[in-house]
Amino acid sequence: MDFLSISLLVFILVCALAVCVTRNLMVSIIIFMSQGLAMSVIWILLESPDLAITEAAVGAGVTSLLFFVTLKKIHAIQGDNSDGKAER
Repeated sequence: MDFLSISLLVFILVCALAVCVTRNLMVSIIIFMSQGLAMSVIWILLESPDLAITEAAVGAGVTSLLFFVTLKKIHAIQGDNSDGKAER
């Protein structure tokens, strides 16, 4: 294995552990997105561009977007207040 493959493998393992350990939902989704992008690169290195495109589009794109929309719906992501007061 070359250096790039090993470093991508380590990065994916670190991302998986970080998602399990972190308590902030927004940070978890961002880490999950970066793990999906790293998986896309691995699929490219394995000469499987169809899986790489699918992983980038679904794994990192659509799934993360659905997570963000869900967090917004359950009010885990706070929007801007128009009056400038903080919510409690």
